[in-house]
Amino acid sequence: MSTNDTETEFTDTEDTYVYGGGANDDAGQEGRVFTASGGDWDELVDEATALNEERIVVNMGPQHPSTHGVLRLILELDGETVTEARGGIGYLHTGIEKNMEFRTWTQGTTFCTRMDYLMPIFNETAYCLSVERLLGIEDQIPERATTIRVMMMELNRIGSHMVCLATGGMELGATTIMTIGFRERERILSLFEMVTGLRMNHAYVRPGGVAQDLPAGAIDKVKEIVPELRRGIGEIEKLLNENPIYKGRTVGVGHLSLTGCMALGITGPILRSAGLPLDLRRSNPYCGYETYDFDVITRAECDAYARYRIRVEEMKQSLRIVEQAVERLQHSVGEPVMVQDKKIGWPAQLSVGGDGMGNSLDHIREIMSTSMESLIHHFKIVTEGFRVPPGQAYVPIESPKGELGAHVVSDGGTRPFRAHFRDPSFNNLQAVAAMSEGGMIADVIVAVASIDPVMGGVDR
Repeated sequence: MSTNDTETEFTDTEDTYVYGGGANDDAGQEGRVFTASGGDWDELVDEATALNEERIVVNMGPQHPSTHGVLRLILELDGETVTEARGGIGYLHTGIEKNMEFRTWTQGTTFCTRMDYLMPIFNETAYCLSVERLLGIEDQIPERATTIRVMMMELNRIGSHMVCLATGGMELGATTIMTIGFRERERILSLFEMVTGLRMNHAYVRPGGVAQDLPAGAIDKVKEIVPELRRGIGEIEKLLNENPIYKGRTVGVGHLSLTGCMALGITGPILRSAGLPLDLRRSNPYCGYETYDFDVITRAECDAYARYRIRVEEMKQSLRIVEQAVERLQHSVGEPVMVQDKKIGWPAQLSVGGDGMGNSLDHIREIMSTSMESLIHHFKIVTEGFRVPPGQAYVPIESPKGELGAHVVSDGGTRPFRAHFRDPSFNNLQAVAAMSEGGMIADVIVAVASIDPVMGGVDR
């Protein structure tokens, strides 16, 4: 199954697809069918017991060091060969989407940022872009706020990819890769803390712009860490690119062809490892990405090694975008970072105060001394929020793991009627069976690591 000469073709049923068509296959042979739908796994165990077959059904997870969180993998084994694999999810269910229905539109960012906790800036941006489309203010977002969003997203992309490579290397025994990956991510987290007041779960991107402008010294900090990140990426390449042990574990492992990706709705580095240059920053630009110079990286091997190489190259492209964003930010100092409509934009004059959370005493003093009306407005916009016209909007963006989309529905009130996210980890996990069946148990670890799922995004 994991050889490169296999082809994939659709069957008549909508939730299965077939691997078949090798040159030496007998005429008329249908091929192997992978089911992409759910089901009761206990039925398989009962069937195996009734047939008295020596099949072993084991659980890998949900508490397991190689399942990227609380992912349950149910494996049917014949010796050490995986004959059937299925993922079990739901162990980290947070109710984030439901909780957002009971908070204002702006407060929703404090929930969605916690979904995929390795890419919080992307979660916030996808949600805010959808809210802004409903409000009809997409053209009113300040250019400086949009540029800050781009810079923060690309740094977040690097941080997410670093964790992917670090944890994947650790699971294969390459502990040096783990230390390098987390060391480089730490540089990014220190910058995020400087800009937003928090290392994770920032709620920094808000409908209408961002919570506050970059603090003094932030641009210099970015300029400082960019070459350091570039050196760290180079260290990873030197250690892994031509490492015979690493290539032996990843080349030809976790194979998923382009047709398989299309059948399962797979996006991101997995899809680009099958040769399709689909990147929403290019195909469906947002936040002005059409004005940035960068390349969409693809490979044709369709395996775990190709996904590793793609992520490394994508980090380099992100650094290119960050450098372009920094240059633009240097020329827009002093410009607003929140929409000028005071009935929509939360007070953007906030600066990170002594508590590190943005409660600026200077701003509180200003609104309290200006007029009673400004204080009342501040109180109402924070507690009640703004109203969003009835309707629905869906805006997809290119996250580190693939297409991340926010579908928000408004009934004209101050809270979302419904907020639902198309999280790439949820869709990409469907590939576990196709990547793992027919391989060894050890290859399951490699396949899951190459998918890079985060269960916070899966179990919303």
